[in-house]
Amino acid sequence: MKASTLNELKQELVNLSVPQLTAFCLKLARFKKENKELLTYLLFEAHDEAAYVQSVKKEMIEQFENINDGNIYFAKKSIRKILRTTNKYIRYSGSKTVETELLICYCSLLKKSAIPFRKSAALVNLYERQVAKISKAINAMHEDLQHDYLKEIKQLNLG
Repeated sequence: MKASTLNELKQELVNLSVPQLTAFCLKLARFKKENKELLTYLLFEAHDEAAYVQSVKKEMIEQFENINDGNIYFAKKSIRKILRTTNKYIRYSGSKTVETELLICYCSLLKKSAIPFRKSAALVNLYERQVAKISKAINAMHEDLQHDYLKEIKQLNLG
């Protein structure tokens, strides 16, 4: 089965009634956990992005506290998993502000952690890529917001 284009799907969805749309959304939510999470975000959390960011930050802090830092191999796996989860939450929002805030939080938590990530080239590269993503997101923002975030990003640079 070949998937239709987004434009074709949009044209068909416009013609559907509200009960049909509801049924389709519920069916999508049943098939994948990610679809259910996205629907939850859109229905309950999209209206208050600040609370959404705070809840994600709280979850990230808990995940960093539970990292097995006794072995760098397991620490790397956990760090990558936290980043995947963070990127998933960023995709749900689609906002550059949310992306910047969550990635700054991620990098600062990694920097503050007891994990000697500077000894691993893979983790240093991962960290530097996230800092570059933050810079790119900041450049797409309004000048006033850029100034505030640039102060925070200076603290993240590896020294």
